[in-house]
Amino acid sequence: MRALPRRAALAAPAAIMLFALVACGGGSDSGSGSSKAADTQQTAQADGAAGDAAGDTDDKKEPPLTGEVKQKAEAAALAKYPGTVLKSEEDAEKPGMYAVEVKKADGTSVEVYLDKSYNVTGTKQEGTEENEG
Repeated sequence: MRALPRRAALAAPAAIMLFALVACGGGSDSGSGSSKAADTQQTAQADGAAGDAAGDTDDKKEPPLTGEVKQKAEAAALAKYPGTVLKSEEDAEKPGMYAVEVKKADGTSVEVYLDKSYNVTGTKQEGTEENEG
């Protein structure tokens, strides 16, 4: 009778270890899981670097214009491109500039770039590269 409890006591750690390996997806190929995670992380970093090199600034926060600056920037953009202002903000792509997005009467949108003196310095049709400088 004494042998049974001793065997159970010795089997318990083995059972716990087996359960832990199964629970965490372990086994002989457990290294491949972390390798896949590392590969995914490297791919994401490479994609991010490629986006940065291409001028991708979607991650940058562009503060919205407010007060008198907002009024003047929107008025200047609408004077050149009549329509409805969709948004107006500081331009992250071109520091020191303002960007006002205007929806024109034909339904297309144009982003109008203005300097600090509210002069139009360029535009970008939404969905295209800059076409006026």
